[in-house]
Formats: sequence, C-alpha cells, structure tokens
Amino acid sequence: MTSKKLLNSVAGCADDALAGLVACNPSLQLLQGHRVALRSDLDSLKGQVALLSGGGSGHEPAHAGFIGKGMLTGVIAGAVFTSPAVGSILAAIRAVAQAGTAGTLLIVKNYTGDRLNFGLAREQAQAEGIPVEMVVIGDDSAFNVLKKAGRRGLCGTVLIHKVAGALAEAGVGLEEITKRVSAVAKAMGTLGVSLSSCSVPGSRPTFELSADELELGLGIHGEAGVRRIKMATADEIVALMLDHMMNPSNTSHVPVRSGSSVVLMVNNLGGLSFLELGIIAHAAVRTLEVRGVKIARALVGTFMSALEMPGVSLTLLLVDEPLLKLIDAETTASAWPNVAKVSVTGRKRSRAAPTEPLEAPESTAAGGLASKRMALVLEQVCTTLLGLEEHLNALDRAAGDGDCGTTHSRAARAIQEWLKEGPPPASPAQLLSKLSLLLLEKMGGSSGALYGLFLTAAAQPLKAKTDLPAWSAAMDAGLEAMQKYGKAAPGDRTMLDSLWAAGQELQAWKNPGADLFQILTKAVKSAEAAAEATKNMEAGAGRASYISSARLDQPDPGAVAAAAILRAILEVLQSQGV
Repeated sequence: MTSKKLLNSVAGCADDALAGLVACNPSLQLLQGHRVALRSDLDSLKGQVALLSGGGSGHEPAHAGFIGKGMLTGVIAGAVFTSPAVGSILAAIRAVAQAGTAGTLLIVKNYTGDRLNFGLAREQAQAEGIPVEMVVIGDDSAFNVLKKAGRRGLCGTVLIHKVAGALAEAGVGLEEITKRVSAVAKAMGTLGVSLSSCSVPGSRPTFELSADELELGLGIHGEAGVRRIKMATADEIVALMLDHMMNPSNTSHVPVRSGSSVVLMVNNLGGLSFLELGIIAHAAVRTLEVRGVKIARALVGTFMSALEMPGVSLTLLLVDEPLLKLIDAETTASAWPNVAKVSVTGRKRSRAAPTEPLEAPESTAAGGLASKRMALVLEQVCTTLLGLEEHLNALDRAAGDGDCGTTHSRAARAIQEWLKEGPPPASPAQLLSKLSLLLLEKMGGSSGALYGLFLTAAAQPLKAKTDLPAWSAAMDAGLEAMQKYGKAAPGDRTMLDSLWAAGQELQAWKNPGADLFQILTKAVKSAEAAAEATKNMEAGAGRASYISSARLDQPDPGAVAAAAILRAILEVLQSQGV
C-alpha cells in the first residue's frame, strides 16, 4: 500500500514544490522551461564565481533553500530521488555565465547519476568555452571498507555550500575555491540512523524495520544502511554513532580526537519530531565534550531530508579559525540557521534560580492546633482524590484524553509527600500559596494551572483576616481568577460549575452571625448538584467543547473532582467540631 502524501500529482510534485519555494521567496526565480531556481539578483554577480548544486528532489530544504548571497547561486532539481536532467544543468550553467559571472563551480553529491549528469553538462559547457569546475562531495562515514563508488554525499554537502559561498562572496577565484572546498570536504563525516524508511510518492516504503530495530548508516534516498541495531536510548544511539564515525579502524572515519574543534550538525531526516531532535542534539554535545572535543558551532534542524524519514544524521567538520569565519559569514539563504558566532563548548548553560520572597513568620500561639487541622483536611482530600482516580479517568475518556483522575491523583501524591516533610503552615494565606506552587509544579495540565490560579488569588484576602467573610472573599477571588484566565463561565461544563455553585452559597458567610457548618453544608450540596447537572450541559470551554454534545452523557470529571474536594473538607471540619 502506498503512503498518503499531500500532492497534486506524483508526476508534478517536484515542480510544484520548487515553484512553491520560489513563490514565497522574492529573492529566487525559476528558469523558464527547466526545474531550476536561481538568485533573482543574478545580474549583480558580474565578476563573481557562480555556485550551482542540486540533485533529486525530496531532500528539502536542500538544495534550493540554500540559494542566496553567501551560499548558492542556483540549484537544479530532479524528480524525487532522481538526478536532474543534463539539459537543465547545462541551461543553469549558461544562465549564470551569460549574467557575467567569473566561472561556475558545480557542487555535486557523490551518487552515480549526479556525477554522470553534472559531469556531462560540465563537459558540454567547457566545450562552449565556459569555465566550469566540479567538486564531488562524499562525507558518508558508514562504511568500514570503502567500495569502488566511494563515500556517499550526505548532509555535510550543505557545509560545503556555505564555505564555497563565503569564498565566492569574498571574490576568491574559481580555481582557489575548488581547491579549498575539496580540502574541507576531506575533514568531514556524516552518519545517519532511522526508525523506519520513507516512501517515494506513489510507492511503498523502501525497506521495513521491526518495531525494535533501527537502521544505521543509511543514505538519503530511502536505501538501507550498513546494519540494523536494536532500539536503545537516545544517549546510547548517539554514542554508538559517534563511536562509529570516530573509529580509526573505519576507513571513512572523521579524524576527530580529544582537543579537536568541530562544527556539529544535527540534521532531521524529515520525520523526526523537534522534541526528539533536541534530545539527540543534547546527547551529541554531551558525548563529544566528555571525549574532549570542542564544539565550535552547533547547527540543529532540517538541512537535508529524505522525505518523511523519521531519523537523524550527525555531521562533524574539523575546523580552525579561518574556516570558522567562512561558516560564520553572512548569508541570505532562507534555510541556513541564525547561528551564534561563539563557541558552544565552554559556555555557561544555566543560571541560578531567582530567590523567593521571604515569608512572614508564623504566629506559634495557635499554630500547632491549626496546622494539625490543616493536615487532616489535606490528608482527607488526598485520600478522596486517590479513590476517585479510575472514576474520573472513565468520565474524562468521553470528553477529553482520559487522564483527569491521573492528574488529580498526581496532585494528591505530591501533597502527601509534602506533608511528610513537616507540618503545613497554620496561616491560611501561606497554606494556599504553598499549595498553589506545589500544584503548579507537580499536578500538570490545565487543571494544575487552574487550581494554582484559584489558590493564589484566594490567598490574598486571607492575608489580613481569616474570619468567615474573608473566606467568602477568598472564594470570590479564586473564582474571578479562574474565569479571567481560563475563559470559562458558569454553565460551560467545567470544574468552575461546582465551585461557582458553592461560591454562591458561601456569600452568606458575609452576613453577621453566619453559621459555618450550615452554610458550608449547603455549599457542598450545591456543588454536588452542579457537578451532576453538567451532564446535561453543552461544553463551552476545555477539550470537551470540541466534542459533540450528543456524546457527553456523563458529568464533567473536573466538576466532580471539585465537589468531592469540598465534601472532604466539610467532613473533616465536622469531625473536628470546628
């Protein structure tokens, strides 16, 4: 079965992709009648060496993303994973020559089709009197024993684009650029690993991997690698890759050793998430630095892909200061990253956390009893939430991602661990503030943020007084904060419904002579009724708002949890005879 692709047609996908890049980039132009992109300011390059590269499509952003001042002059693109036509390559050479450039350098990845087609176009152009040189880049470090075809051209080719572009921009001649980039290419290596293959539009995946396998040393055309390895951690995979690349017994190794200075390139092969890419990059930096290798620059992103292949390649380029200046030189190429012109190694990567404001000292007169009562309330709340975990998850599966109970249980366990560290503050304001920070850090999800907002705001009125009117004001403040930032309102089928219903009853605490338990009991019953009533509501906020109301025949799990918390508080206070 062929994989799904967002295309207009298989036959036209390469043309459409290049046309899309040009349409969105005013600094590029298409060469009429050919799948060629050129700098739109081509006529301003008189007397300067032109740089042309290219190959099959499917490696985006390579190569057209690297057209610009300080990098490539133009690119010739073939069909997906297919070398470009000789006629198009020759047309590109003629176009830059007729613009008055001082010769052309063809930068070609080491694949048979590319060598043949670019080589033939070069011979024809030279026969027409156009000065053309060609460098063939082979940076593959996969093979222990070199084959006749040589090392494949991989992501390191992009670094050659950059070095050659900087030299051309500085006015260096064709022969000298050819000589210098050829030397740079010998001090570079790349190795890739993938979780699975890719599929050419209209075709099946090029190879199959078991669920517990990785492909090591693969190319950029979906071809299999040098061997298959078992799944491992990112750290272990990166260490294996670098071991292979730096092993002197490997004839295609990069001669990197302790004390070497390198440019590190962490390249997404197309389908790896940015999260995974960051993990791989961190592992590569740590592993190299532990081995005494200085990372002068680190480039992380998608530079040369293999369609949607979920994999990554690592490139190491040995550098000195003159070469670093060429890497750092300005370019307008859209796909070249904005890399800081400072060394990665030796930089301080963290700073001290901010100091927390000093808390007002607690009064110890009634602190002991109040603190114990607070602890009992919290323990009962935690026990209640842990007991509801599966029920809340079941309710949430109909309206969300099924983790409401898990999220509340995570909060309960965090509170239990916190209570083991010592008695909670007796001050209600301090207690709510502490709980807010704890839940924001440990609970996670939108529930953690909402509880954190509620408790932070509720703590403020309790700093001055802790009588019943102050507790009613605390409830008002918490509800206001939840509505302000959560954007939910009563009737939206959220946890706010339970809390709002309770808050309306607690307004009676502001009346002189108000009865604590009578009003709190009514508030809890109202919260429970409101939670039950949410099953008849249409969701207006939260994940459930994206689901048809016809499927929401159970109460909202957040509202159920909030009502259960209030019930637990009431029961402990009644048992203590507060």
